[in-house]
Amino acid sequence: MAILHRATLTPSKPALVEAWLDRQPWGGSGELEVIGSYRFDDPEGAVGVEGILVRRAGQVLHAPLTYRGAPLEGAEASLVGTTSHSALGTRWVYEAASDPVAVACFTRALAGEQDQVTLELYEGEELIARPEPAVRLQRRPGSAATTGDLRLARVLTDPPEALDGAEQLVATWSDGEAVVAVR
Repeated sequence: MAILHRATLTPSKPALVEAWLDRQPWGGSGELEVIGSYRFDDPEGAVGVEGILVRRAGQVLHAPLTYRGAPLEGAEASLVGTTSHSALGTRWVYEAASDPVAVACFTRALAGEQDQVTLELYEGEELIARPEPAVRLQRRPGSAATTGDLRLARVLTDPPEALDGAEQLVATWSDGEAVVAVR
């Protein structure tokens, strides 16, 4: 389960994602509509791993991120930004593809060894909700001969190449479905 705190983030996740997308050649421009997100648990409980789906300029974009309580050494180029979390303090936000904790989570998910987590929202010590995720993940197994490198899709209207036989994580939301990771 992912424990979420009812908290204020400054800047907000959508603001961080928008600023990051503005710096990406594939990030498009214009207003963002947040579709939803999915999360994985870090077995050590130290790193938040989340994939946020947004719609921008007619495209669905995938922002896989990690949240850390301290900078990730050697990952300065992958820093999306920092945010002030009212319950947890400063959080360093990174591109998931460059964070070994996230890579391990996605790899386990593609192998069928880790599932998307149930969300639990807390206010202080009190559990106040178990919200249903707006984005659900499903694994599509690959053939035994495929053991390629992890690839995270960014523009979901342009699926990753060479999907035949690859292990896939498929995200489903209210009006769409797309592959978000392959190996």
